[in-house]
Amino acid sequence: MALIRETAEGVTFPVRVHPRARKNAVTGALGDALKVSLTAPPLEGRANQACIEFFAQLLRVPRSSVTIASGQTSRNKVLCVAGVTAQYVRDRLQA
Repeated sequence: MALIRETAEGVTFPVRVHPRARKNAVTGALGDALKVSLTAPPLEGRANQACIEFFAQLLRVPRSSVTIASGQTSRNKVLCVAGVTAQYVRDRLQA
């Protein structure tokens, strides 16, 4: 399972993004990171936006609660979700 941490800003966890996939889905784990497939291409921030929207929907939080803490131009990102606990994120990811 991914390394999920609670910080002052919210819950953070690493993801490895695979753009231009057939569908949006969490496809497994890669080390401490979640592997995520997204249909959006890695152009002009579209994959980043798709990543934010995907996790907002998956975790049932507003899009404004999900931010990319690091990795704006990388496939390896750290997401931050405000207003939830680490246990809530674990439960939603396992559902």
